[in-house]
Amino acid sequence: MTRRTAEAPICWGIFREVEHSPRREADDAGILRATGSRLQEKGFAVAYSTPASLTGRERELPTLAFSMCEGLPALESLLRWESRGVCVVNGARSVLDTHREKTIPLLENRRIPVPESRILDCDGPLPRGRAEEGLFSACWIKQATGHKTREGDVLFAADPASVRGALDRLRNRGLSRAVVQRHIEGDLVKFYGVAGEALSGEQEPPTSWFEWFYPKEHPAAGHPFKTQRLCEIASRAAQTVGLEIWGGDAVVTPGGEIFLIDINAWPSFALFREVAADRIAARLVARVGRLMRVAV
Repeated sequence: MTRRTAEAPICWGIFREVEHSPRREADDAGILRATGSRLQEKGFAVAYSTPASLTGRERELPTLAFSMCEGLPALESLLRWESRGVCVVNGARSVLDTHREKTIPLLENRRIPVPESRILDCDGPLPRGRAEEGLFSACWIKQATGHKTREGDVLFAADPASVRGALDRLRNRGLSRAVVQRHIEGDLVKFYGVAGEALSGEQEPPTSWFEWFYPKEHPAAGHPFKTQRLCEIASRAAQTVGLEIWGGDAVVTPGGEIFLIDINAWPSFALFREVAADRIAARLVARVGRLMRVAV
């Protein structure tokens, strides 16, 4: 990586692929550009790039890449950049680890509350037994990699026959594995978060900003729960995967229990764009500052 001493650190903002965020392109671009504007105000030189243009641009790399991309070709390029010392946020490996087939075992190992889940081959035999009978009586079938981007990515099933049908539909779309996850009755909540800086002696950085809301397309009963508990669960999940800028979904049961449904990298923050951009930029400035101290 070319060392720049007299110039401001070069930061590249990398947009998300359209296919990974249909109908949300404007919101995604909005938070990325808002973050870039904050960095420029702080004296950083900022440029923007599409995921498709990352390959072959390795002769002079940026100091920092703040990236929303999720496609494998772009993430492979970012992995190479990281190996050459570029600070990438979110890290490419952490984005890959948000794929459900990787995330679920990681969360279960950390004892983070998630619904009962099974990873199945779409073309394999459907497991049979008392446990499966209970699971298949009310469950969601989801693609094992990536997140919902179109209709049919997440399907509800209420018996083994409908589970089999959902697996076949995913297989016909070229997907080899799926996650079967128990349905949890309750209120769906969405959350956003940005990692903070670790204090002296702390192993896990605290969350510097956290917000949650009920999505308007899922009317909520308003089951009471502890916001601090939701923040703790979501933050631990993000730390487990390695995300610094994150969002996700959880379900709150009538009894106030919280189950994590999904954790994902750098959402659009559409409802909180301005404050989120402030917090994200502060995180990125801190990361670049740490990188510069190490370089010296």
